[in-house]
Amino acid sequence: MAVQEARQGAGGSGPGAHEGGCTCGDCPHGVREGHRRAVAEFLAKREEFASGRGLPAAVAHSASASRQWVSDELTQSADLVAERGRADGEAWLGRLWRHTAAWVWGAVGVLLLAQALTAIGAGWTLARTAGLVAAVLVGAALTGAGYLHRARGGVIAPLVGEDNRLSTSRALAASWVLFVVYAVLVLATELAAASTHDKRDALIAGLDLARGVGVVSVVAVVCGIAVVVRRVVGLRVLGQRLQKVRADRPRAADLLTDDSGRGSFTDIQYVVISAVALVFAAVRLARRPDRLPDLPWGLALLVLVSAATYLAGKYAEGGRPVILSVVRAREAGDLDAPIRTGDDIEIRGAGFVPPGAQRADRLARMVVRIGAVHVHVPLVPVAGGFSNPTDSLLTVPVPADVEPGRVEVQVVTAAGVETNPVAIDVTE
Repeated sequence: MAVQEARQGAGGSGPGAHEGGCTCGDCPHGVREGHRRAVAEFLAKREEFASGRGLPAAVAHSASASRQWVSDELTQSADLVAERGRADGEAWLGRLWRHTAAWVWGAVGVLLLAQALTAIGAGWTLARTAGLVAAVLVGAALTGAGYLHRARGGVIAPLVGEDNRLSTSRALAASWVLFVVYAVLVLATELAAASTHDKRDALIAGLDLARGVGVVSVVAVVCGIAVVVRRVVGLRVLGQRLQKVRADRPRAADLLTDDSGRGSFTDIQYVVISAVALVFAAVRLARRPDRLPDLPWGLALLVLVSAATYLAGKYAEGGRPVILSVVRAREAGDLDAPIRTGDDIEIRGAGFVPPGAQRADRLARMVVRIGAVHVHVPLVPVAGGFSNPTDSLLTVPVPADVEPGRVEVQVVTAAGVETNPVAIDVTE
């Protein structure tokens, strides 16, 4: 069995335990290798069952018994994959802070190189020195913050949402805040080094609201959007109007996709337009480092419209799962009949599989409540996936413990959200 083999491999110790095919959880290599092996074993087992092989003789004679046995075996293997995946994600986050620190100082190095190249012929100026000093100060602050949050990914820790995914709204808000902080530090450094009253007065005038109102407006809106989105998502989850499933670890693709990994129009347009405006503001700062970058109102308004579109998309996404109908499952050759205990029923509807819950361990958490009996939805493997459960159709047996008569059917999804109840009649 995959579970027993994986546990035996995880319990191995002694000389060379962390070499080659180590699958223990005591080192990063072991965590990664253990996760890969668990995934490979699960996929092999699923394909074996999908082709009709691997069934023991004790259950092969009964379709319902073999289906339940296969589902239980796949559930155990999927739970092991999920456990190893969570461990791999935590280990990955613990290693990430060093990479984020390297990215920060790499950006400082790129700025230094750009300053040196552009100074050829034009000469070195106070503004170039101020830019480098501001970059070093921002880099030191980010490195210190990343070290304090080294167990949660370093610099990206504040950008990770409660579902363990990178938040688009937080990432863009943080980008604009860092840019404004950098711009103000550049002005502050130039002000500290200014030798004449006229120069100091000109630098202070560069902070006038009339010149920086566009950037200030954009920063205020994107920060407000980040706060509002967090509140909206939290209230919708608590109100069971939005289904959220936790990810194993944050990924860069989260900035452009929804929870299921598909590209999201609202996220993409928000990121692209904000990035273009941020590049424009950076160029303006490079051209005029003695003042806040004056972002044109046309570009600022474009960012505001993009932010409003993103917020509207957050209000529109999701929805509660719903049962539309419940019917008796009929195989070829069966006679039409009422629902009896032991029969399979098809539950038709929408939203049974939340975004991000397509993995086997999440599918195995789905439950159908038939009267007072809770029935776990069996996993039915096919080549490359599962035919049951799906987002719009579930097939479950009616247990013998269900009392004949009129009973209600409800589905509880992997996100813990309940559907509307639908009444069915169960006969003896």
